[in-house]
Amino acid sequence: MDATDPSAAKWDVLLQGVVDCVDAAHLRERVERGDHLRVKFGIDPSAPDIHLGHTVPMRLLRRWQAQGHTPVLIIGDVTARIGDPTGRSATRPQLTAEEVAANARTYLEQLFTVVDQVGAEVRWQSEWFGQFGLADVLRLAGTATVAQLLQRSDFGQRMAEERPIGLHELLYPLLQGYDSVAVAADVELGGTDQLFNLLRGREVQLAYGMAPQDVVTVPLLVGIDGQRKMSKSLGNAVGVADPADDQFGRLMSIPDAQIVPYLELATSTPLVESRELARKLGTGTVLPRDLKELMARRVVAEFHGEEAAEQAAQEFLRRFRFKELPSEIVEVVVPPGPVDPRDLLVRAGMASSRSAGLRLLSQGAVRLGDHRLPAAPEPVEFSSGTILRVGPRRVVRLVLPEAGRP
Repeated sequence: MDATDPSAAKWDVLLQGVVDCVDAAHLRERVERGDHLRVKFGIDPSAPDIHLGHTVPMRLLRRWQAQGHTPVLIIGDVTARIGDPTGRSATRPQLTAEEVAANARTYLEQLFTVVDQVGAEVRWQSEWFGQFGLADVLRLAGTATVAQLLQRSDFGQRMAEERPIGLHELLYPLLQGYDSVAVAADVELGGTDQLFNLLRGREVQLAYGMAPQDVVTVPLLVGIDGQRKMSKSLGNAVGVADPADDQFGRLMSIPDAQIVPYLELATSTPLVESRELARKLGTGTVLPRDLKELMARRVVAEFHGEEAAEQAAQEFLRRFRFKELPSEIVEVVVPPGPVDPRDLLVRAGMASSRSAGLRLLSQGAVRLGDHRLPAAPEPVEFSSGTILRVGPRRVVRLVLPEAGRP
């Protein structure tokens, strides 16, 4: 087909940044025919907050929505209690129904900062699994063999290492697959780590006499450490609900090699523009620092607005490029020294315990005034108004009681 054809351009937008597309020929035919498709995206609210990595498939879903297709959001209030075994080396702890419901509320609020709530269909697994009996479970279990389910690389690795695999974990891909039957999904979106589960959904639909859904996957966003998949448990995530200053500061810490991937995956930057910026970065006509700042501004603006993004950028420049103090500093009243720096960190709210304070000291992360405190805690003295820092972003002003404050 001629690349100038409007239908070809529409297809390119829908598949921007996609890694896998099964069955691409069938899906393209339906898109170009103008079919109104039900595009499924499953959410396991196993935690209350989402991060930028979660938003990558959501951005793709929003593009499909903009083309007139219906996002069908599946709240996994059943599978979240099992926990997706994808990428896990051990069985997840099971959540209670109350924990899942509470997580789902905030998860949806944050998801709708990316996907348009108007026109989106929200469904809960308990709508259909709440009616499941033993006969239904056995029929669903009969749609796959144990050998097929053990083809998952994470299951294979756990078996090789003699780590336990719960029977309920084997059922997880089948339960997710049945969601596609329940909502009559035409397409399912997910990260590349979900490919096994999404393909299993096709098989489950076939077993129930339905046409199989097409499958589309997107890349996984690398965390700010530049090495591992973004994850809050790894401490390398940027949360959607994080304050603007925190988002901006963490984004400015990513390795230069991740600037273009973040522009393409974590912002709404058009592909043509991101490729041009990548070219300029490669030829040295744009500095990595400037392009990183552009990316950080765009991310923050999407979740907090342009004004907050500008303020966050100026605050970052003030504190890190120009080495100035933050515009607003919390004051903490502390007793006069000499005082153990571990107790000082706890009193200032910068460490949860003396042992946590010791870890910060051992990392060389603590500065009192102009001096970095040693790893071995020694009593310190200071005057009222002295600045205490932990890392580049956490700053308080120490105030002594005799300075006239309670």
